[in-house]
Amino acid sequence: MKILKTASVIAALSLSLAIAQVQAEMRTETIEYKIGDQDYTGYMAWDDEREGKRPGVLVVHEWWGHNEFARDQAEKLAAAGYTAFALDMYGSGKVADHPDTAQKFMQEATKNIDQVKARFMKAMELLQNHKTVDDSHIAAQGYCFGGAVVLNMARLGVELDGVVSYHGALGSPLTAEPGKVRARIQVYTGGADKMVPSDQVADLVKEMQDAQVDLTLVTFPGVMHSFTNPGADRFAAEYGMPVAYNEEAANRAWQGTLRFYEEIFAK
Repeated sequence: MKILKTASVIAALSLSLAIAQVQAEMRTETIEYKIGDQDYTGYMAWDDEREGKRPGVLVVHEWWGHNEFARDQAEKLAAAGYTAFALDMYGSGKVADHPDTAQKFMQEATKNIDQVKARFMKAMELLQNHKTVDDSHIAAQGYCFGGAVVLNMARLGVELDGVVSYHGALGSPLTAEPGKVRARIQVYTGGADKMVPSDQVADLVKEMQDAQVDLTLVTFPGVMHSFTNPGADRFAAEYGMPVAYNEEAANRAWQGTLRFYEEIFAK
């Protein structure tokens, strides 16, 4: 009995030490910032135990706004060795829990491309100025609405090493031009995504080929919109939205993203 009790105590201590170590390594900070007279709230995450500067990755949220899912993605990137900043495209407090509200927020945020770019670039500046970041190595990844944002930033020639779009809209009033796009691009989309039909996929491939852009596109057969977000099934049930989480596709996209970052940041 004593041996079992001692073993339990040791196991508990080991678990406590492991938790403490993870907490000591992961640092997060909620950052309030302004663009003009509007307030925004972002979320920075990094590994405090890692020495030296490292690449930074911007995380652009879904059309729901800067929510817990976006922050979770920043923390995953920090655990992988990057400093990540989950930015805010809508403004502080603008987080939707109903499609109608999300649509309203998105339309206001995207009413002109200059506004979209200004909000993105301010967040990029904050990330580049973080003490842990090598400001010459920056990438951006976005989900749904955010996926469209990062693709448009690439089309505009923003100096990014790479962008990754997860189930993002692929069509755009902007068109990539030869010699203008600096970023390498990865796109992950669902083969059963009603919001991103196959003609959008084909048009993106043609657009990027014509502009001589380095594009990798992965489509997952039978997978629906919002496949990376475990909360998608709730939205499907509550609002009848054609969305669904897919764990296998989400994991494959994440592993592909990490390999992509290893490649582009090694240069």
